[in-house]
Amino acid sequence: MPAPPPSGYGQYGQPSQPSCFDKMKVGFMMGLCVGMASGGLFGGFSALRYGLRGRELLQTVGKSMLQGGGTFGTFLAIGTGIRC
Repeated sequence: MPAPPPSGYGQYGQPSQPSCFDKMKVGFMMGLCVGMASGGLFGGFSALRYGLRGRELLQTVGKSMLQGGGTFGTFLAIGTGIRC
């Protein structure tokens, strides 16, 4: 009896394509990273401009990072899902 093909390979040993859900997960993660980076930059500058320091600064920047990352990640996942 032959050995089963390694994980990630379809029938006859050919590489299988990622599913649409897998592509959407990758799109969401890429959007999350880009959105969190931009949220950190823009949120940090605006919080510093308002004169926030210490705990208030970290809370404000963290909130803007999560909001930006979640929003951009969701839109990128939806766009990837439309293309599937």
